[in-house]
Amino acid sequence: QVQLVESGGGLVQAGGSLRLSCAASGLSFSRYVTGWFRQAPGKEREFVATLSWSGNTYYADSVKGRFTISRENAKNTVYLQMNSLKPEDTAVYYCAASKNSQAYGSRPLYDYWGQGTQVTVSS
Repeated sequence: QVQLVESGGGLVQAGGSLRLSCAASGLSFSRYVTGWFRQAPGKEREFVATLSWSGNTYYADSVKGRFTISRENAKNTVYLQMNSLKPEDTAVYYCAASKNSQAYGSRPLYDYWGQGTQVTVSS
């Protein structure tokens, strides 16, 4: 059974940083495209960042230059380092895994999802 478990969310002031973690069981992240998505109240879940099998990264324009996605194969964990946080980054953040090498930011192409972790950025 596959499980993705996010952690690291919390309350931070604008300009601060947080690092989210996503630990997997039942699958190996090194063989999946992994992504981070977020959902703010009343809004659709949106793409944040993705990491391909080969290590290529892609980011939403809204987070480019501030967020970094990475993977630690030995721990089977994916991270999202978030710097220079803004109030508009407030959302529940979800990690996801896809067997489709073309998944990128396409939410329907992701096979497995975590339960989410809340990030709140105060102004």
